[in-house]
Amino acid sequence: MVRVPLEERIVEFPEGVTASLEGKLLFVKGPLGELKKDFSHTPVQLEIFDNKLAVRCFWAGKTEKALVGTVASSVKNMVEGVTKGFTYKLKLVSSHFPMTIKVSGKKVLIENFIGERSARVAKIVGDVKISIKGDDIEIQGLSLEDVSQTAANIQQATKIRKKDPRVFLDGIYIYEKKKGS
Repeated sequence: MVRVPLEERIVEFPEGVTASLEGKLLFVKGPLGELKKDFSHTPVQLEIFDNKLAVRCFWAGKTEKALVGTVASSVKNMVEGVTKGFTYKLKLVSSHFPMTIKVSGKKVLIENFIGERSARVAKIVGDVKISIKGDDIEIQGLSLEDVSQTAANIQQATKIRKKDPRVFLDGIYIYEKKKGS
């Protein structure tokens, strides 16, 4: 018998979480909702058995081994998202000009940032809920990628360029990341 080098990771689904595959499109359903992700761009093999997902790659080199771990980690994040959800909290910091934040469709408008007349715009990614309470912004959702990218877009929209960052501290900053609502 010929032995083939194999890289494999097994992801177990907890009670109440189900998964299904259509080609390389993975659907994960849990108590909070459903997530889907397309893994067709990765050279890995996915297989569901006994409420577990096997992520495999035959004749794996260095990059393929890393991809197996990345895909397995992404699936674990999907499972945590449909069971607990993800929450990011951001804080508004302004020294002189009071900022105002508005959610308009799939965009966050940041008005009067350091006295600018035009609003700065940050894109909302995916299906996330944004709540604004005073100087705090809370972003909640099932997909870690959507929640974290939306928070990063808001923080990047208020980045001050060509000035000393030790003096000009105005902006919106992420101060807490947690699992669950």
